[in-house]
Amino acid sequence: MVVITVAIIGLSLLPDEPRPHARPDDAAEVGAGPRQSSPSAGSPPSPSPVGQPPGVVSTPEFARQVRANEAGLVPVLMYHRITARRRASIDRTPTQLREELERLAKEGYVPITAGEFVAGDIRVPAGRFPVVLTFDDGHPSHFALDAAGNPAPGTAVAVMQEVARKHPSFRPVATFWINKEPFGLRDRPSQTVAVRWLVDHGHEVANHTWSHPDLRAIKRRKVREQIVRLERLLKQLGVPASRTMALPYGSLPRGKKPARAGAWDGTRYDFAGVFLAGAEPSVSPYAKKFDRGAIQRIQSNAKKGECRKWCSDYWLDWLRKHPGERYVSDGDPDRISIPEKLRGNIDAKRGRQVIAY
Repeated sequence: MVVITVAIIGLSLLPDEPRPHARPDDAAEVGAGPRQSSPSAGSPPSPSPVGQPPGVVSTPEFARQVRANEAGLVPVLMYHRITARRRASIDRTPTQLREELERLAKEGYVPITAGEFVAGDIRVPAGRFPVVLTFDDGHPSHFALDAAGNPAPGTAVAVMQEVARKHPSFRPVATFWINKEPFGLRDRPSQTVAVRWLVDHGHEVANHTWSHPDLRAIKRRKVREQIVRLERLLKQLGVPASRTMALPYGSLPRGKKPARAGAWDGTRYDFAGVFLAGAEPSVSPYAKKFDRGAIQRIQSNAKKGECRKWCSDYWLDWLRKHPGERYVSDGDPDRISIPEKLRGNIDAKRGRQVIAY
């Protein structure tokens, strides 16, 4: 799927210079939408990753001012087909996708990939909130290139780029979990062009098994075969080994372990995170309760039917009404800033300095 990144002045760190402490004006206003600049007409969003202001070092005083809570909940949104006419309840139209991404941008969310999330590599400006956009099955509606080599209008990636042009602090990146025919492409050269375009523009392309079976309904050896065959395809397409995978139907195999690590026919895999199909925000990757083998996601949908409580409209409303439960960045990816009362929730094995206030 697509990833759009926000251009922020001074993204690169200068390693040879001392890092000053963060100042309040380095942070976004908590709860406010991203500040907007005026990109030149027609200019594409920057593919470079968004990060914290240069040289930010969190302190208890600064963390308190931006209300940092890096033990909070993170919405990992799940999308399937993006089509003009919905054929299933989980489908979304390009307009619905655009409206949801616009809402995220206005409310101060900054996208990161699933791989960045599980690694704890959350480079979000202070006072903002990470969100993970994920697209399952590698559907043609997620990504295609037009004759000029740009994302085709109406595809998920094109919509992301449109939102990023309008909201420059909205990073247009996503994770695309694919099967054996990524984006409906059957020939290897076309698959290679598509996948490499996404990776070169900051997106993550990763494992959703070879043929999308219910992993709980097949033998463990077949589970490992399904995963390895897709890993081999990704390698042929020039993609790094997957750090994450999404379970088809959200169904864990018997024993759970084969979904995260294993081997088949001489090829090994070991994922940093395995993602379910619903139905609530994920806990922070720094939390003791974070389960790498079963990470929660939220289906993108309105508050109707079964989704009256469990889908994106419901949970984004809930997080807005309960700001103390939401992950709020301190702008410093090397430290974990939290309210003092939450210190016991953090996994000490993460090996990072905890800033409590």
